[in-house]
Amino acid sequence: MAKKEIKKYSMEFGKKEKVLNYATQTYQLSRPNKVGAVMALIRECQPSTIEEWEQWYFDNAKTAGKNNFKITRESLQELGERLYEKITEVVIPEWQDAFHNLNKQDCYDYIYNLTINRTYDGYLREKSVVNDGLVKVFPDIRFEESPEELDHAGDVDYLGYVSEEKAFGIQIKPVTAQSNFGNYSVSERMKASFDNFNKDFGGKVFIIFSLDGEIANKQVIDEIKVEIERLKQ
Repeated sequence: MAKKEIKKYSMEFGKKEKVLNYATQTYQLSRPNKVGAVMALIRECQPSTIEEWEQWYFDNAKTAGKNNFKITRESLQELGERLYEKITEVVIPEWQDAFHNLNKQDCYDYIYNLTINRTYDGYLREKSVVNDGLVKVFPDIRFEESPEELDHAGDVDYLGYVSEEKAFGIQIKPVTAQSNFGNYSVSERMKASFDNFNKDFGGKVFIIFSLDGEIANKQVIDEIKVEIERLKQ
């Protein structure tokens, strides 16, 4: 049987795609607090045509967060203008400077550093957060590294087993002292991964921000306590 081809409606941007995507992600211009939780919205809409989805989106979509507002064509246009400003005023000058000063040794060093040094930094960070933090706060919970065979292993670093079958997930993200992790929002893909984890193990996935091996978002401890009690029922 011939494989059914799905028509694509997305525009092609060629070589511009990498720059547009980089700037959009760097400055968080496609987050739910800017354009709404688009995958949740389209599932609610269940459109038969792109025109139906487009109309429904502008009739119903709101930004996520406390100070939410209705999304309009004008608000998306404004995001596009902000994207253009960031690319032309920040990204291009920074990249031109990097291109001008980049040499072959930088490339050797970067690959080596990424493979060896950063991996080891991440390993130490995870161990510190779990062994020096979570294990001491939750001595009755069995923490295990997420096995590679799990579909969501890339998004869940550790499992906290409340029982043999029920567990919550932990994702550890590094932050610097200057980082504003309070504005961090999970991508739609990651939300789907967390939902799959919940279906498999019954528990939520918690994001822990690590600052020098310490838990930076202390409130997550209380959230985990509530989840543990729920899973025990």
